Amino acid sequence: MSRQIIHTDDAPAAIGTYSQAVKVGNTVYCSGQIPLDPKTMTMMNASIEDEIHQVFKNLAAVAAASGGSLKDVVKLGVFLTDLVHFPKVNEIMGQYFSQPFPARAAVGVASLPRGARVEADMVLVLE
Repeated sequence: MSRQIIHTDDAPAAIGTYSQAVKVGNTVYCSGQIPLDPKTMTMMNASIEDEIHQVFKNLAAVAAASGGSLKDVVKLGVFLTDLVHFPKVNEIMGQYFSQPFPARAAVGVASLPRGARVEADMVLVLE
């Protein structure tokens, strides 16, 4: 099965040795997104809410570039430097996803790239 590298200028460029996403068949594996503004490559971190919104906007842009949308997400991984923010993730996630919600894992981590407080990755299955 062939693989296709997904890239969009509407999400931050990779800051390491990875692709924004890789499509294999009808499955899209998306790399983690931190709250970088794709135009300036600076952190959108005035508040945790700003960070969470930017992460979901970045994920939505990668999903669109793959030919899908957040409605196609089957698995979401969320990484937080402080799990006290998890209720805010749930609240904001409800603005980007609707039922049936994707499977999800939430993990507390010691640190994230560029001092981000939140990162998320996802897997999509396209119809």
